[in-house]
Amino acid sequence: MPDENKRNLQYFESTSMRGLYECMEDWQNENNKRLLSVSIQCDGGKYYCIAPTNPTEVIICNGVSGDQASVMDGELSVCDFC
Repeated sequence: MPDENKRNLQYFESTSMRGLYECMEDWQNENNKRLLSVSIQCDGGKYYCIAPTNPTEVIICNGVSGDQASVMDGELSVCDFC
């Protein structure tokens, strides 16, 4: 996929839990992205993890300008004239 934004699934594996942690931590430091969730399994003497990353198209905003979303009374409010 040419668009990096469309690719948010990562695979990690190692022969030890410590190695898996280091591999995942190194990836996060290099790519400056968070993992949304992790699922760690053991198979054939290796630890592996498949994890979705936080997609960059999700933008968290504070609703300061008129073209952003805001939360009012616990509900999301989205409009272009707020």
